[in-house]
Order: sequence, then structure tokens, then C-alpha cells
Amino acid sequence: MTLRGCNRRHGQGPFGLLSAVLAGLLLLTLTPGARAQTVPLKTVPVATGDQFLLFPSENLAMGSVGVALPDTLGDPFRSPATGSRIRESVFFASPTFYGISGRNGSGRSLPVGALFASRDWFAGAAFALQELKGAERDGGWPMWWGTPRMGGLDAVAWWPGPAPGQDLSEASTRNLYAFGLLGYRFPQRGISVGVSASYADLGAVDGVDLLYAQSQRIEQSGHASDLRVGLLKEWQNGRTLELLLLRSRLRMRHDVSYLNLIWEPVPPDTFPVPRWQTRVEENLDHTDTWGAHAAFRRPLAAGGWSLGWSLTANRKDHPKIPNYEIQNIPRDPGDTWAWGLGVGVAKTEGPARFAADLILEPIQSHTWADLPFDTVSAMGDAIKAGDMTVENDFAFTNALVRAGGSWEYGLATFRAGLQIRSISYELDQFDHIQVRRRKQSEDWMEWTPSAGVSLALQGVGLHYLIRTTTGTGRPGTRWTDARMAESGAFALTAADFILAPSGPLTLQDARVTTHQLAVVVP
Repeated sequence: MTLRGCNRRHGQGPFGLLSAVLAGLLLLTLTPGARAQTVPLKTVPVATGDQFLLFPSENLAMGSVGVALPDTLGDPFRSPATGSRIRESVFFASPTFYGISGRNGSGRSLPVGALFASRDWFAGAAFALQELKGAERDGGWPMWWGTPRMGGLDAVAWWPGPAPGQDLSEASTRNLYAFGLLGYRFPQRGISVGVSASYADLGAVDGVDLLYAQSQRIEQSGHASDLRVGLLKEWQNGRTLELLLLRSRLRMRHDVSYLNLIWEPVPPDTFPVPRWQTRVEENLDHTDTWGAHAAFRRPLAAGGWSLGWSLTANRKDHPKIPNYEIQNIPRDPGDTWAWGLGVGVAKTEGPARFAADLILEPIQSHTWADLPFDTVSAMGDAIKAGDMTVENDFAFTNALVRAGGSWEYGLATFRAGLQIRSISYELDQFDHIQVRRRKQSEDWMEWTPSAGVSLALQGVGLHYLIRTTTGTGRPGTRWTDARMAESGAFALTAADFILAPSGPLTLQDARVTTHQLAVVVP
């Protein structure tokens, strides 16, 4: 499957108290339920799974709508100040499982948390233990036949087969997540403030192994942290205003092992001896994000309608972007400016609710490669160490459409929805050494239908969610001319997967299916 060729121009519910525990969920830059404050970056359609979908959300089963429709379980993912709605202590557990088709990985998580509230103060804590399993990579076995000849063999071939057994540490990885929340409410003024902090000890980030598909072994290690401060203003006529500032950091290291076949030197007129040699590459993945977010909701005059809008701004620094196999230049630092402009509408009438969102995400990203030594360009111009050798300018015009509804019947509430994410960008790459410009355009769509049911039983609430994402998988590139093939197959990425493909993208489709059962006990 070829994505696109190159060389083209470019009402609070009974379980609303739980939501405060969830504020400031770790790695909100990647969490599906928290992208109202962060704008995701993706230049390849890699299947990342739902690694950071740890905690429950009512609106997630409705296509993740939320610009105009409050989410009694998921709002604090976006702002810790919404913890001001706490009225009593609550405990929860939300076991989550996801799998990626085509043997491309899976994950299992068990988050637990508790929430405590007083007249003016609210606080909470949560902890999650997670196991990730990476993609199964195919291997190959060398096969020789014929009689030895001077300097070589009659023929050499590769016989495809399963990869050798993986070490336990590579096949199964553990991640730990911890979170804390503290806030204060001013009831007379309708104002609440909150701060949340979170930390993750990460043994792996899902999707990374799919971009090192030809490696023999991948060892990931690192951590992530997130700090956010929020303010919530509520008026008696139902209008609400949310303001948020955030700071997040990701620090990961990838030790990637490859097998190289070399020939041992031997005396003349004898047959050379082949030998496997392991080559290890160390790649660093560092991203620092500053973000600001504002959202406003107001009810309309009649009919149960409400309107909302949101504005998000992100500044991302990428001091270290690793080298993936589908990139044609190494060592790319960079920076990104990303915006999110959203508008939403919702309607509540009796037991039914409906909502729809439209979010536009213009993004400008600039990455480059630094020269470690002095050299000259193809035109004879001197290029000093530390100068840029290759520059990548990305211009994104992404869009996100979400729609969903729910229906209450007795003790049960049924939900369904659809999220469609359109990613489109133009890459303008200039090679200062070869003095050559290359343009490439890519676009694809990710479809995520979802459904769920909630049961409001006496003393306990049960929430079940299932969702499936298509349009992603294991990406690669194809060469379009001999010059590109000669450039090599280096690659880059970050937590946001901001890498410059070396050619038109190809895709082995994969489907991500997620199940979650949340148990909430007041």
C-alpha cells in the first residue's frame, strides 16, 4: 500500500467525582483523551496502540467528543482544576487491554486510584502498572549450496523464517505510572485552581519497535514527567472557562542491535569464512513541550443545545531525535510550533445526548542535521563542523472530526461514536552537501469507531469500552530513483514521531483494538 508519492507540491453524573483523580495523567502529550491541550505530531502512520489510555472516560466511547459536551469521567485529563467537582471520596480500578493485529504488539494495564475531598480542598493519587509486548519481527537464515570456489560460493540465498526466540526482557516490558493532584476551590467566586504532577518509569514506548523493523534486538529505557496548572471559572448561567499551562519532558534511549554478515580474511586460494557480527546503535529520544490551552462552553437559549470552542498552542523542542530505518539523514534536532483550533456543538434532551467536534491543527516543524566535521559541498563550498547539512521543513494541515451519542435506559447508558483524524503534510528537504532540494507530500486518515455501556448499580459503577483504530500499521518507504537509493536508509523519530521519510511511504496495515472495564466505588 503506497500512501502518496513524492516529488509533488506540496449535567454531572453519579461518577463525576472520579474524574479529579485522573487530572494530569502522565504523558498527556500522547494520551488519546488529553489531546485537547497537546497537538500530536506524526509523519508516518505507525500503529502506536493505546499505551496511554489508562483511565476511564465517558466521552471516549462517544468518539472522544468534548469541546461542547462535558465529560464527567474524563474532563480532569485536560485540566486539574476540574477536580473542584469532588464531593466525596471515591476509589477506582480500570484494567485495560489492547492488541495490534499482524503480530505488531499488545499491552495490558491495571490503574488504581483514590480521591479525597474536603469543603475547600481536593486531592487525589493514582498508580498504574503496565506490561507491553513488542512486535514479532521476522528473521532470515543464510543458505549456501554448490561447491566452494576461489573467493566465494556458487550462490548465497536467504530463506525467510521466524526470528530466533527473544529474551524475556525484550519480549515483555514493564512501565510504571504515578500521579498526584492538589487543588483549592473558591465557592463564592466560582473559581477553582489545581496543580497536578506525574512521572513514568518507561521500559518502552509502543510503536518504536515498528520503526526498527530490521533490527535483531531493541532495548528501550527512560522516563517522562508532566506538570500542569489549571484554572476553572463557572458562572451560574452554565458558562464555563478553562485555562491551562503545562510543561512535559520525555527522555528515552534506544539501544538497537543489528546483525552484519562479514567475511573473515583467509590465505589466498582458500574459501573465505562468513561470520555474524553484532552492531549496536544508541539513539536518544528527547522532547520538551510547553503548552497553553483555553476552552469556553455556554448553553444556548433553548432546546438543550450548547456551544463550545477551544484554542491550543504548543512549543516543542526536539534536542535529540533518534535514527529510524526509513529516514535518509541521521541526527536530527528540531523545533515545532503547533496549534489547535476547535469548535463543538452538543444537545441534551431527556435520556439522549449528542455531540460533534471539528478541530483544525496547523503545524510548522523544522528539523536539521549537524555536521560533526569540516567538509565541502558538491559545488565546492566549505561547510564547517556544526553547520547544517540537511534541513527539513514540515507544513501540516491536520484535521480531526468527532461525533457521538448516548442513550440512558434504566440503569444502563449506551454510547457509540466515531473519530476521524486526517494527517496531511508537505516536506521540503534541502541537502547542503549535495546542493539538492527534495519535496514530498503525504496524507492518510485514521478511523476510530467506539462503543460502550455503563451500569449504575447500587454502590458501584461499571463502564465498558471497546474501540478500534484503522489506517495505521508498520510503515516503510520505497525508492523512486537511484540517487535516493544511494543515500542510505537512516531514520529519525521522537515521542511525536517527527521524522523525514527518505521516500514515498508504504504501509502494512494493522488494526488496534482496545478493551477497558472501569470499576468505580464511592
